[in-house]
Amino acid sequence: MTIALRRAAHWHRPLMVFVYAMAVLAVISAVGIVVDSRVLTGSPIWLKPFKFAVSFVVYGTTLAWMLSLLPRRSRVAEWAGTVIVAMAAIEMVVIVGQVLRGTTSHYNGTSPLNAALFTVMGAAIMVLFAAQFVIGIVVLLRRITDRAAARAVGWGLGLSLLGMLVAVPMVLPMQEPGIDGVSGAHAVGVLDGGPGLPLVGWSTTGGDLRIGHFVGLHALQALPILAILLSRFLGTRLDEHTRARLVVVAGGAYGVLTVLLTWQALRGQPLLRPDALTLAAVAALVVATATATGLVLARRRSPELALAA
Repeated sequence: MTIALRRAAHWHRPLMVFVYAMAVLAVISAVGIVVDSRVLTGSPIWLKPFKFAVSFVVYGTTLAWMLSLLPRRSRVAEWAGTVIVAMAAIEMVVIVGQVLRGTTSHYNGTSPLNAALFTVMGAAIMVLFAAQFVIGIVVLLRRITDRAAARAVGWGLGLSLLGMLVAVPMVLPMQEPGIDGVSGAHAVGVLDGGPGLPLVGWSTTGGDLRIGHFVGLHALQALPILAILLSRFLGTRLDEHTRARLVVVAGGAYGVLTVLLTWQALRGQPLLRPDALTLAAVAALVVATATATGLVLARRRSPELALAA
């Protein structure tokens, strides 16, 4: 474990330092959930810092690992990674600072200070988005040797950017709940802070835009994990081209799922109570994905045959 941590520390030092800091914050926030009885918008006041800290641990580790896969180091990509650290740190400072003040960080326009802090968070996320986009361009230009890994990293970076974009409706005028000082919402058709799923808090009575946001962001981990599993368990049966095509099929399906979940939320529909139209869309996605997977496998070649060719 110690050797692995030392190796990870060299992937991208600023990102990994930030990851370690967020791990510490996650522990502190977990303690806060237990010892601090304050509740904000229906949840323990320290729950948001906890969720964001855990999310940044996963995000930062994944991004640093992806940068380590490049065939040669890229100064541009590494600077972009450092910019991401700075912007994420700004976001976490605001979130924790607002918790310490006993108020919300998101959609808070109840005072000039609160509105300014929310604006700063929005600007930081826009810069973070641009920096990740730059890393995606570098990944495309500096081809990773393994095709399946290259596809997984490229699609993961792109779909996580999509995950950021599907959160935009949260701050559009249509999401203003008509409450003085509140400039957006993640719930659709109901007020924020109502009944929700355990831990994540996704609304069980209306739509919730955080679902598509969450799913899209975690393409960054899901697709590389798929590529690793394909290589480890099917590497002797599927050639590199076939594994890469399967990753592309999964990436396409994942992107459609992200949009579908956002569409469901925008219609004010809870995740676990889909209507017939939503179920039909899901069924069509499953059939299309299964068909595409079958076509890819029908064209597969064993690694031995591919090497001989």
